[in-house]
Amino acid sequence: MPKKRGHQRSSGIRSRTARAELFVSVSHIEHLLRKGHYAQRLSSSAPVFLAAIIQDLMSKVLELAGNEAQKSGETHITPKLLDMAIHNNALLSSIFGMTTISLVAPGPH
Repeated sequence: MPKKRGHQRSSGIRSRTARAELFVSVSHIEHLLRKGHYAQRLSSSAPVFLAAIIQDLMSKVLELAGNEAQKSGETHITPKLLDMAIHNNALLSSIFGMTTISLVAPGPH
């Protein structure tokens, strides 16, 4: 009988991110909320809800940036395309009105 490879989790133990079917880490969001001292108390569902909102917003922005890339004939999403996508959408433009997206890519360290 061949040996099983890889990490085996005990049955039933899943992360909060997996249970919520999200890609954005719920634990990381909770850590940032606690570190920022935004409230004295934090419910267990608050980081899950915030992670879902961040994921939804991120998917919308990437979808719009992908559409901008197709319109301009490019194959990659660049900061310039992200900026165009946000500022061409009325709702996102009002949310990110004072935000500047750097058009300079970070160099090698």
